[in-house]
Amino acid sequence: MTRLVGVVAFDGISPFHLAVPHAVFGARPLRGTAYDVQVCAVSPGPLRTDAGYDVAVRHGLDLLRGADLVVLPSWDTAREPPTALLDAVRAAHARGARVVGLCLGAFLVAAAGLVDGREAATHWHAADTLAQRHPSVRVRSDVLWSDLGDVVTSAGVAAALDCCLHVLRTDLGAHAAAEVARSLVLAPHRDGSQAQFVPVPVAPADGTDAVARAMAWATQRLDEPLDLDTWAAHAHVSRRTFTRQFRARTGTSPSAWLLEQRLARARALLEQGDEPVEVVAHRSGFGSAASLRAHFARRFRTSPRQHRAAFRQE
Repeated sequence: MTRLVGVVAFDGISPFHLAVPHAVFGARPLRGTAYDVQVCAVSPGPLRTDAGYDVAVRHGLDLLRGADLVVLPSWDTAREPPTALLDAVRAAHARGARVVGLCLGAFLVAAAGLVDGREAATHWHAADTLAQRHPSVRVRSDVLWSDLGDVVTSAGVAAALDCCLHVLRTDLGAHAAAEVARSLVLAPHRDGSQAQFVPVPVAPADGTDAVARAMAWATQRLDEPLDLDTWAAHAHVSRRTFTRQFRARTGTSPSAWLLEQRLARARALLEQGDEPVEVVAHRSGFGSAASLRAHFARRFRTSPRQHRAAFRQE
């Protein structure tokens, strides 16, 4: 099934933000069969970009009537969202389309009332403004993206790529997302809970980054019990120091990072093989099928068997 992706452009948009959805959903490994990415605007025609050149938009908001995915790639927060645009987004959402607000696109999502009493992520520099304008929304500036199922929001720039990869992963599976990430020379998965700002984002060139070495060591042993003390000992630091350095290095805790690696391993095994769920659970470090099922239900709102049925690679 080809999914129609409606990307909303506006006068003064950043070309980068406009290009992100097509870069991911229109990537070469998908061969144009999984998604049909189309750009629309309140008023079709030439639109200025903030890079000094124009783009020509052929479609109006009628495009969103048939969209499976509506992407709002940023917004000019000094501009009042047009009623026609908000109505079109609401109608698409009510019809069952998934709405994705990238970076400042979260302002449109909030203005449309799709996250009242819920949470939304946005770029850290705009979080306070979004919270002031929409006090009923729990604004997240501490994560890369937030997925509510029907609505997905993200921080900006690189996080918008991560967010679109996440959406693709939920649609087509981990293998397809990894292939697209590879074609774009991106990390195949950055968990949404990772902090937007990481104080030490790059490992020292001299190879003395104990945390990076410990992460590589752990990824080779996902099927083994990995308690924090053993992990810290491998890094030759105390448990407390390891935990502190790990969070500074990655923006998340060792246990949260390890869980994401194991879930990624389990998803790949389910999609690419036919081993029983019990075997997949042991190979990915969950110990039992019951534990794997519990984590899948909590994280992906599905079961391992249902995931395999949906994303099995023939």
